[in-house]
Amino acid sequence: MRLKQGKGQPIREDGPPNQLLTKRGTPTMGGLMILAGFLIAVLLWGNLTNRYVWTVLAVTLLFGAIGFYDDYLKVSKQSHKGFSSKARVILELLVAGGAVYTIARVYGSHLPAAQVGEALRLAMPFTMATIPLGLMYYVFTTIVIVGSGNAVNLTDGLDGLAIVPVMIAAGTFGFISYIVGTPLFANYLQVHLVWGAAELSVVCGAMVGAGLGFLWFNAPPAQIFMGDTGSLALGGLIGSVAVAVRHELVLAVVGGLFVLEALSVIIQVISYKLTGKRVFKMAPIHHHFELLGWTESQVVIRFWIIAFVLALVGLSTLKLR
Repeated sequence: MRLKQGKGQPIREDGPPNQLLTKRGTPTMGGLMILAGFLIAVLLWGNLTNRYVWTVLAVTLLFGAIGFYDDYLKVSKQSHKGFSSKARVILELLVAGGAVYTIARVYGSHLPAAQVGEALRLAMPFTMATIPLGLMYYVFTTIVIVGSGNAVNLTDGLDGLAIVPVMIAAGTFGFISYIVGTPLFANYLQVHLVWGAAELSVVCGAMVGAGLGFLWFNAPPAQIFMGDTGSLALGGLIGSVAVAVRHELVLAVVGGLFVLEALSVIIQVISYKLTGKRVFKMAPIHHHFELLGWTESQVVIRFWIIAFVLALVGLSTLKLR
């Protein structure tokens, strides 16, 4: 990657000043490393007759392809402006929408004819209650997957910052998918049984393993960045698994760090447009703490701790009912 890319990933001129010195010349598209390890592991150990596996795999690889094109444009043009944001979001919505439709069909195929409508209901944490959404279910869950992809993308701004919370979230949803896909555990914990979802624990496990391999090279100081190739793919994977196991709302807790990063950008933009003032010194919020005087390693490790605690809170929803 270093030989192919030359100058590496362009660094934002308006970002923290130290990044222009310490990160210039670092290659990107490290997501290809992650996706290679992930794909090989899933094909070796996953049940390839399981439609959930193929659906999540499709979202991950297609989101990765969108991110790869964005990274390619940035590197080739040596500009942090890559793919048209509108075109990118439209492609993401199409991919996520197709995945959501497939997931709903697969879930509904295991229900009695009189209960097929259950596939379009939103499961609530801490209870067996569900909210009927009808066709809005497709809209909501599509936004969940696209939002997850872009939230991880915003988090990927410091060495090792995104990959460890992604592994924590993947490990958490690997555990959840095994629970909801196993009748004995699902009945005991009073969660909605999703036939076939247990196989997604293999997909999540593959993600953790591939993430560990990438972290070896992404640990500070990073030898390579995951780029949009990795961040969009990983976010899409987590989002699609959350939808498949019917824990969309729990994703907001387990992936709370990603939500915080995305909200900081939204708040900053709205505040600046309405009042001309910024709420944070810089967005996403990890840069805010950098400018407050935290070292990069302090920001990264403290954010890892937050991600781990939020994962435990998310897991508690399985038992607190």
